[in-house]
Amino acid sequence: MFEQELAFAQGLADRAADISLGLFRGTFEISTKADRTPVTEADLAIEAMVRDEIARAFPNDAVLGEEQGGALGRAERTWIVDPIDGTKNFADGVPIWATLIGLHVGDRFELGVASASALGERYWAVRGAGAHCNGEPIHVRDTVADLQDAFVCLTELDEFLDSPLKDPFLELTRRSRRTRAFGDFWGHCLVARGAADAMVEPELAIWDFAALVPIVEEAGGRVSQIDGTPLAADASMVSTNGALHDEVLSRLRP
Repeated sequence: MFEQELAFAQGLADRAADISLGLFRGTFEISTKADRTPVTEADLAIEAMVRDEIARAFPNDAVLGEEQGGALGRAERTWIVDPIDGTKNFADGVPIWATLIGLHVGDRFELGVASASALGERYWAVRGAGAHCNGEPIHVRDTVADLQDAFVCLTELDEFLDSPLKDPFLELTRRSRRTRAFGDFWGHCLVARGAADAMVEPELAIWDFAALVPIVEEAGGRVSQIDGTPLAADASMVSTNGALHDEVLSRLRP
């Protein structure tokens, strides 16, 4: 199921890689959006390309993207794109960024592609078909069931330290075996591939997580908000190997 859509998304990721790598290795324009976050020439060019291709291949499908907007729920099928997830890294010359392409059908995220071109890594998943990285099946490290044995990833520290999560977050990091700030898409993908055991982010937009949900879940992991409820726009996201999920959530309760 969704074989045609997966092949199409992979093709979009190939074209996005050509655009992004061509700019990343040279010079490119950077501007600041109204919310004071950066947007690069690559962000704008990739989303424009994706929207054009979807309009041709799937004219009845909707599109929701970081740069040109849109909404979820107005159509049965919605493609969700983050042209460069990790724009600050891209702008600073750090290779941890990716093009994220997800497909939402009905009430579920059915397909996800995370193309980390500068790292040479591409993750993808389709419901019922497992998760993959560079063509090889991946699975969470579900043998780690105790926080003291866990490798926990996180995003920028100030997002925790300036919130009611400060104390629970610090306790979580003290109790875990290891922590690293592999933010954006990569922390969740490290959980999916079994290199890390949990990833915590206090706030994400839909385009930040749409492609990652099927990747983590098809790899055997669990995703939710910090309070255990399903993911939602502009809310938190916790990805784990499944075995640790309840403990991580309990530690993060303010």
